[in-house]
Amino acid sequence: MNVVVWIVSGLLAALFLMAGTMKLAKSKEQILADPKMGWAEDFSPGMLKVIGAAEVAGGLGLILPGAFDIATWLVPAAAIGLAVTMAGAALTHARRSEWSSAVFTVVLLALAVFVAIERIGPQAF
Repeated sequence: MNVVVWIVSGLLAALFLMAGTMKLAKSKEQILADPKMGWAEDFSPGMLKVIGAAEVAGGLGLILPGAFDIATWLVPAAAIGLAVTMAGAALTHARRSEWSSAVFTVVLLALAVFVAIERIGPQAF
């Protein structure tokens, strides 16, 4: 089961690192140019950067502490933080009636909760 948790953690980390880096590197106008990113119009440019930074930090927090066996308590903390972020994303998408995006974020939320539960409990470091 530990291998499954590592695989899920790695996939989540890759996804959040890519998404967060994109939000950090692009301006709000560039983000809004993507038709799937219409939700960004509800947020200020600064808040988009905060969301991007949280996603990058969460992605790094899922992998690095476990890989280096340093402060491994950060892995479930990062997973919980990403789950909270995805709960907010799901609510934002649902409020905007973006149902496919809402479902995708709920799946990510569930995977983050899975990692958190496993790393707190049976698959703790």
